[in-house]
Parts: sequence; C-alpha cells; structure tokens
Amino acid sequence: MPPIVKNQPIATWNAGDSVQGFAFLKRKELRQDKSGKDYLDLELADSSGSITGRAWSDSSALASAFAARGFVKFRGQVQSYRDQLQIKVDQCRPVEPGDVQDGFDESRLVPSTKFDLDDLMRRLEGTLEREVKRPEMRRLATETMAAYGPALRVHPAAKAIHHAFRGGLLEHVVSMIELAVKFADHYPELDRDLLVLGVLFHDLGKLQELGAMPDNEYTPVGRLVGHIVLGRDLVRERAAAIPGFPADLRLQLEHLVLSHQGRKEFSSPVEPMTPEAFALHALDDIDSKLAVLRGLKETGKGFVWARSLERFVWLGEAEAVVEAALEGNGDEIPAGAAEGPVDQKRIW
Repeated sequence: MPPIVKNQPIATWNAGDSVQGFAFLKRKELRQDKSGKDYLDLELADSSGSITGRAWSDSSALASAFAARGFVKFRGQVQSYRDQLQIKVDQCRPVEPGDVQDGFDESRLVPSTKFDLDDLMRRLEGTLEREVKRPEMRRLATETMAAYGPALRVHPAAKAIHHAFRGGLLEHVVSMIELAVKFADHYPELDRDLLVLGVLFHDLGKLQELGAMPDNEYTPVGRLVGHIVLGRDLVRERAAAIPGFPADLRLQLEHLVLSHQGRKEFSSPVEPMTPEAFALHALDDIDSKLAVLRGLKETGKGFVWARSLERFVWLGEAEAVVEAALEGNGDEIPAGAAEGPVDQKRIW
C-alpha cells in the first residue's frame, strides 16, 4: 500500500494517492447508484482548489454525522474518472478542537487574497484621507469605514469568478480606488470626491448579499434584493446619519451604485448618465476582467474559453510549445497544451 499523503493541498494530488487531511465541505448530497444503494456526492475544498468526492455504500463515512458548509477531517483514495480527479472517501467526520495537533489550520482551507490585509486597509484609508475634500464627504467615508471596514476587510467580492476569496472585496476596492485617483488626475472634469466614494460604496451591498468565507453562499436578502439595491440603501443609511448631508450628492452617489454594472442586462437598474458613473463602470469592468484573466492564467495556457467574457482568451504559450517552436518543431502542438480551466459563469 502506498504511503498516505497527509495534509497536502488538493491541487497537488495525483490519481492513485491515498490522502488524509482537512477540508471545507462545500456540498453533501445523498444519492442512489444504479443498483439502488445509497452513496454521498461530496465536494471538498481548500485554499488551492476543490475536488468531487464519493462515499460509497461500503464507506464508514456514509453513516457518519457531518454536515455541508463546515470543516471536516477525511481519508480516501484519489481516482481518475472521465479524465477528472475525484476522491473515494473512506472516512469523514467534523473537525474537533484536538485536530489542531494533527495539522488543522483554517487559513490553509480558505482561499485568500495574496496581499497583506493590513497593508490593503492602510492603502484604502490613506486614499480616502488624502483624496476626499468636502467635509461632509470625508465624514461619510470615515463613518462608513467605521461601520463596515471590519467586514470589508475579509469579505469576498463574489461567489465565483473574480475576487471570490477572503479579502477579495477589499483587494477589488483598493485596486479600483487607486485607479480612480489616476482617472481623476487625467480627467479634471471628474468629481474626485464622488468617484472615490462611488468606488467605496459600489459593491458594499455584497456584505449583505454574500456570506463570509468560507461559506460565501448567497443570503436570502442577497437573492431577493441583490447587492446593487442593498448598496444604494447603504448610501441612504450612511448619508442620513450625517445632519444636513447634501441631497444632490446623495442622489449622485445612489446613481453611481445603481449604474455601476453598466447595462440593464447586467442587472443595473439604470445605466450610467454622469461622467463619474461612466468612469466607475469602466474601473469596475477592467478590474473584474483582469482578475478573471489572472485566475485563469494561474492554471492554464494557450487559448481558453472564458464564458464570463464570452470569448476565447489567450493565456500565453505552454512552455513545451515555445520550446518546440524555438527548435523548429512548432507545427505540432502537444496534446493538452492549449487546454486550460473553463470559466462557466458571467462576470457579474
């Protein structure tokens, strides 16, 4: 029997490995096979990726008490099925306090931003302090950060596709707000205060639309209302807390939030009608799309179909293809060289 691969990232597993470790259980469904026997359809995840699991009728995991959307300890064998890896789960149970001694570390199981969260917060707070000039807008920024900064610091920006990890919303906002300053420097007709505050508020409704990591599922209010309207409500809430806040500034901030996705078919209740709204949509659009491409490039090469972008994208040649071309043998592309991950959802 091969040695057990213990506490290694899912992305490093190979067919034939016997594995043991900890994971976040994203899905658990009881099903029946062709003979009518019960089995569990599972999805295990860590910070490196996820894998489908099966606990068949001969597995002790079938009778174990563990629930989806929680951390588990497992043991099983990695198998290849239809050219995809999956794990045959032999044992599975909820994580217990003593598992820390055996290597349980929640931070290794939750996808997170590669940036330092403290540094991102300093950059965001510093930009707001430097760039926002009107006293009432400065107060709006300060009080909004006091109320929502701790949640913004760690929240994902999406359930999937772009910035869908711990700290993803903060990374997205910091990237956009620093670009917004450059936009305002280049286009003097832009109202800097409005554009910068628009960036801060544009996705703030996602704090209510999505659960925090690792359980970044849509909440009931997220599905029934959505982050755009929730974000507009947050503008109204924070502005109402400031006596005498100018009605015209509040209205323009509401428009920025409501129009930031650019088109009605992308769920914007209205489309951009002001210079700041056009700029905000452009900033959000490019930052989201480049994040999608970064994510695809981490695991793919060549041409990859990105459904959220509705096109093939070019991620660069695989090393083997480049070497073959340099040697004069570039007519034949090695099998799989142009393959990569397939992005299955709209960016919004």
